[in-house]
Amino acid sequence: MRRSSLLVLGSTVALAAALVAALVFAGGVGTAQAARTSATTSSASSVSFLHSCGPAKAGFAACHAIVRVNGVKGNKGNPHQTPTPTSPTPTPTSGGGGGGSTAVCTTNPGGGYTPCDLISAYSLPSATAGSGQTVGIVDAYDDPNAESDLNTYRAAWGLSACTTANGCFRKVNQSGGTSYPRTNGGWAQEISLDLDMVSAICPNCHILLVEASSSSLTNLGAAVNEAAALGATEISNSYGGGESSSDTSYDTTYYHHPGIVITASTGDSGYGVEYPAASQYVTAVGGTSLSKASNSRGWTESAWNGAGSGCSADDPQPSWQSSVSNITANCGNRANADVSSDADPNTGVDVYDSFAYQGLSGWLVFGGTSVSSPTIASVYALAGNASSVNFASYPYSHTSSLNDVTSGSNGNCGGTDLCTAGTGWDGPTGLGTPNGTGGF
Repeated sequence: MRRSSLLVLGSTVALAAALVAALVFAGGVGTAQAARTSATTSSASSVSFLHSCGPAKAGFAACHAIVRVNGVKGNKGNPHQTPTPTSPTPTPTSGGGGGGSTAVCTTNPGGGYTPCDLISAYSLPSATAGSGQTVGIVDAYDDPNAESDLNTYRAAWGLSACTTANGCFRKVNQSGGTSYPRTNGGWAQEISLDLDMVSAICPNCHILLVEASSSSLTNLGAAVNEAAALGATEISNSYGGGESSSDTSYDTTYYHHPGIVITASTGDSGYGVEYPAASQYVTAVGGTSLSKASNSRGWTESAWNGAGSGCSADDPQPSWQSSVSNITANCGNRANADVSSDADPNTGVDVYDSFAYQGLSGWLVFGGTSVSSPTIASVYALAGNASSVNFASYPYSHTSSLNDVTSGSNGNCGGTDLCTAGTGWDGPTGLGTPNGTGGF
């Protein structure tokens, strides 16, 4: 059920074998698996990707970040070019993050989407909303460059600084202290991705990074509890592992926080369910392929074939899913996903990460449902409704404020809605993607 460590799109078998042979994962999550090929090619030259984290052992989770390693469009195969913001660049302000931050963007400097692209695609009030909200990011291990990389990203787009000194950023371990766990390059990529997506979507939000001691589900769950205790209004979890009989216990121990929105990515291995996205107390976030279009919206989306989805084997069906015919016809338990946003690495996002790993550092392009989970958590922050939202129920009664994604599939489930996008709810994309904040 876990992902393969390498995706190769339109590449040769020799390239795939070389990349797999070179790939070694840290953090107790196993070794590289065989390459997985796709029938699609995103450019004339081959485009290849690496999973930042290896497959998870039982009781552990893997991060859901996928990094593009070659064939980046618009940059002659070099994903490390530093973007130059459009002139004039707003002067970053102090005072706890935000202060009316407005992104000023170039066009795909490294081949990925910029804050302006995401704000446009989802019609978001990012420049004016989000003050007073704190988005919690839960990841495993330590990224020693988290704060500096975050602010390199923000400075590139003219966003105000978000630092420990001005009160916007805070980093703690899973107990709330500052004795951080050991470093891990794969999870450092995940941390950079998460922090940058919060900055892109909600630059006026404060950010709380809680680093778990390891990638075990118990340590990650303890970090979720710490984020809640420290005042996070939304908490994003860009990781997942296999389901187990312990999940319902984990639900109540770690993810049951009324008045706090908790998002979790559904996975990057296609059709199949992962935990904690299967928890009845989180918003399970699937993934789409997002492309510019000449329609009235200016964008179009289809289900990303790597997004996780399906029917949980262990978690019960929440009441807000029990009246959705697309769900009840196929699943008697909790069904994933609830909502979604861009996650396809072919339509990935720009991220800055200076902690070198797998030969990569600097400006990179990422995909995976690790993009969509912090994106949706930050959209909830823009809406500012977390204290009154009943877990994942709100979008189910506000579907008119979502973009329904009606094409694409993520696997073989007999043609049912669990793996095939269509009108209304479907597994890969849930109820759809944000069209403003009215659905959140």
